Amino acid sequence: MRRMARNGLVQCLALAWSATVWGGEGRLTLQPSAGEPVEAPISIPVPGSLAEGRYLLTTPEGGSPAIPAVVVEEAERSSLIFISPMIAEPTTYELTKVGGGSSAEDGVTFVPQGENLQILVDGKELAVHRVDAGAKPFLFPLIGPTGDPFTRAYPMEEVEGESKDHPHQRSFWFTHGAVNGVDFWSEIKNHGTIQETARFVEASGPVLGRLKTRDDWVGPDGVKICEDERVLTVYDTRTVRILDFDIAIKASEGPLVFGDTKEGTFGVRVASSMDVDRKKGGKIRNADGLEDGATWGKPSSWVDYSGPVGDKTVGIAILNDPESFRYPTPWHVRTYGLFAANPFGLHDFGMEKSGEHSLAKGESIRLGYRVILHAGDADAARIADQFRAYAQPPNYELTLAE
Repeated sequence: MRRMARNGLVQCLALAWSATVWGGEGRLTLQPSAGEPVEAPISIPVPGSLAEGRYLLTTPEGGSPAIPAVVVEEAERSSLIFISPMIAEPTTYELTKVGGGSSAEDGVTFVPQGENLQILVDGKELAVHRVDAGAKPFLFPLIGPTGDPFTRAYPMEEVEGESKDHPHQRSFWFTHGAVNGVDFWSEIKNHGTIQETARFVEASGPVLGRLKTRDDWVGPDGVKICEDERVLTVYDTRTVRILDFDIAIKASEGPLVFGDTKEGTFGVRVASSMDVDRKKGGKIRNADGLEDGATWGKPSSWVDYSGPVGDKTVGIAILNDPESFRYPTPWHVRTYGLFAANPFGLHDFGMEKSGEHSLAKGESIRLGYRVILHAGDADAARIADQFRAYAQPPNYELTLAE
């Protein structure tokens, strides 16, 4: 989640909903808005007196469906998080704390698969967090709301008709091509390796699931260069799939230099059928209305890559957190299917100033993104509205019971 506390959650929110009730804690009035998309995660600051855990938002007369919610710690504050409902008029909900048994298909869950971790949403596979191949952690497969894989299978699997270039572009990943001179982007000779050192499932169930990992960046000589902490938040949505990716990279071993190269940084490789170059309906579009090849290297708050998968048009949008380093980020997005946000490749992208960035020992840098897997193109998925909900959440007021 954006702006979340670096120490993660205080407790594991692994309980499930039940009828056990401790009494009403407050009220929340939601105002419908033409510019607010349905199924957008909403985060509301709450006083510290509201305990962490799971809640239900219900109308006193029971006229609207109950909305699952959670209270978690984020950026040294408590937040009430829920998925925005479809409402036609202002609606007041009562907030009630709940708890109880468990269900294997209840919201977002994580299932170990050897050294990997499967991520499920309501019992359906969204992705597998993988550390068993290549030179970095990655997600594969990545399944959209249509039930189809939205990213390329190669080189993990070979699928007829897929392109087989750039084998280091593994579905969904984070890395960079020049860190203290070491290439962590490619997998050619003398490349660096990102090795997971710790993994914590910090939340699961309705509303969201949260996975926190720590990783060492190790050079080809086996010497550690730096470390990172990643937080992947997956939301319990139906018509879209939404993932927040948040990473802090720390100069733990000594001074750190991110080099100016186009080979980076947070990226996906879209399903080959979506490639613009195939001229079958693939389309790249950014927040400023630029399309296809014109989006390459341009700063933008979001970019969407859509195209055909099977008999459907689908898309992947990546939204840049406004509090992320060098927002709005430039984009290393290519018509052959690479789709990456890269705040360091300024010179390679044709800008006059260098994109190189240095950290002294002990300093860190933070980057944040939201990924939306959707049906249709950017307009059909209301990506501009989704970005507004991400960057400037509605200012709802929560009134606690006395």
